[in-house]
Amino acid sequence: MIILQAQQVGRSFNGNELFANVNLEIQDGARIGLVGPNGIGKTTLLEILTGIAPPDAGQVTTMKNLSIGYLAQNSGLDSDKTIFKEMLTVFAPLQAMARQIHDLEAKLGDPKLIADQAAFAATMKQYDQLQHDFNEQNGYGYEAEIRSVLHGFQFGEDTYDKPVGTLSGGERSRLALAKLLLEKHDLIILDEPTNHLDIETLSWLEGYLKTYPGAILTVSHDQYFLDHVVTEIYELDHHHATHYKTNYSGYLKQKAERQAQAWKAYNKQQEEIAKLQDFVDKNIVRASTTKQAQARRKQLEKMDVLEKPTGDDKTVHFNFTPNRPSGNEVLKVNQATVGYEADQPMAGPIDFQVNKYDRIAIIGPNGVGKSTLLKSILGKIPFLAGTAKFGANVDVGYYDQEIQQLNPKNTVIDEIWDDHPMMPEKDVRAVLAAFLFGADDIQKPVSALSGGQKARLELTKLALKHDNFLVLDEPTNHLDINSKEVLEQALKDFNGTVLFVSHDRYFINELATNVIAIAPTGSTTYLGNWDYYQEKLAETKAQAEAAAAESPMTKSETTGATSYQQSKEDARAARKLQREVADLETKLQTLEQQATAIQKQMTAPDVLTDYVKMQKLQTKLDVVQQETKATEDAWEEKSIQLESMQNESN
Repeated sequence: MIILQAQQVGRSFNGNELFANVNLEIQDGARIGLVGPNGIGKTTLLEILTGIAPPDAGQVTTMKNLSIGYLAQNSGLDSDKTIFKEMLTVFAPLQAMARQIHDLEAKLGDPKLIADQAAFAATMKQYDQLQHDFNEQNGYGYEAEIRSVLHGFQFGEDTYDKPVGTLSGGERSRLALAKLLLEKHDLIILDEPTNHLDIETLSWLEGYLKTYPGAILTVSHDQYFLDHVVTEIYELDHHHATHYKTNYSGYLKQKAERQAQAWKAYNKQQEEIAKLQDFVDKNIVRASTTKQAQARRKQLEKMDVLEKPTGDDKTVHFNFTPNRPSGNEVLKVNQATVGYEADQPMAGPIDFQVNKYDRIAIIGPNGVGKSTLLKSILGKIPFLAGTAKFGANVDVGYYDQEIQQLNPKNTVIDEIWDDHPMMPEKDVRAVLAAFLFGADDIQKPVSALSGGQKARLELTKLALKHDNFLVLDEPTNHLDINSKEVLEQALKDFNGTVLFVSHDRYFINELATNVIAIAPTGSTTYLGNWDYYQEKLAETKAQAEAAAAESPMTKSETTGATSYQQSKEDARAARKLQREVADLETKLQTLEQQATAIQKQMTAPDVLTDYVKMQKLQTKLDVVQQETKATEDAWEEKSIQLESMQNESN
């Protein structure tokens, strides 16, 4: 079923056409990625689809009562509440329903209501319906759902009472996405949802979105995310949106095939046009062949001429070329510990070796010191312990993710001339043009550049150094998909060695020959790319589970091995059971009062002599007793669970 449809949608900006003739359909449960070059208007199209902005042409229609949730790029949650209380606002209707249920439970114990059979039956019916709805909508489990989602976004229980207003921009962005997911809209539209997320959180989010009950439309520069979440791609350009029923990798393949077919058809037609035109030119003036030439001319005039196929809009094109080769041993890191204070190390001991032509990815959770490790290797920050030693003839080129190596007071062209003062202006302009800096851009101050432009300028400087060992800290940050893929290919073609920190799994998978995982306790080297690393993690987990199954631990051993996190989860579960037991005890008291009141009515003289009245009261009593039995069974089950948990913790 189609839940949203865009028909011939177009938008202009300052008189210039951004895009036109966009047709797009979203089916119930769809998983769609929207891609296209920077500046094409992807965010604008999302705003049109959500109803935030109107189209200049065309229309957007939606299914009646369609619920749409929208996460704008880099949007953070604003609230004066604490983290957990802000998440609870999503479930305000359930909280109101819970209050209604408690009110009805108290009401059902009122002797006056019990005495009124019709009113009692109506109230009981309302109560049963509310209980059913409450249970169906996860009324007894929504707090656990909140905890699960917050945990996925790296918000531990110790953060629940933090005011939202005290969080960083990245944390508030994660919280905004968490709240949006809890709201369970029919359609969620996400603009760059992977910003501010580390690899662990990205993996969790992908798993969550795979089972999300609604439809998803997302813009993302994370190709790995697109590969694992979406099953359809719409590619936006100035003239239309092209639909591909596949994930991102499939889209690249199909697009290349379509492009090849388009060029083949175009070239074939151009050859035919050239032949026809040549015949016309040679024969139009000859009396004997004039008619044939005129026929060919009419054929040309009637021909639907194919447009010349175009690739993507302007794309970065560059390469890295070392001036000289390094020795076979490029770098050796031995027993290194990184951090800023001796009593608070970030990670260590770290051991690894980099050899000529290696392309090594460094991964690890946020805050573990990956960037600090690179800076320590380069001598910018001292190691707390250990050493880093470079091999023979190693020339190091460094890319800083903060782009702090640029002088904000320089113009773009001066930034190059500072490093290469003898380079002719025409050569500087040519190099900058390869990195998409036009004539109007090169006189701009660095401070006025966007994040993507600064990243490209930093890469320009790096390419001009011709080093044989590139040390890159998050090189894909700020780059669009096209630029990332060009960088990836340039590094693959690089006749040197690369050591890089990245959270971009697609980039790691395509580029890395080895992966070094950094943790507070040290480093582990994996001799393969991201997929290989994931396979090894799965193998290790399976082996650990098998070993645990073969060697059952004693109770004391189990207690000793229980992690702090597990203890917290057990305590949470125990508190939840305590609340449920208390609620069931309250309900039993209410039901007991109802039964007592009915039994008292049944002993009245006028009832004892009236069979019809007695039968009606007996029916009421039967209903209450059945409810009592079910509640007692639930109470007994929960009490046993609680007692068992308490015994295990003692």
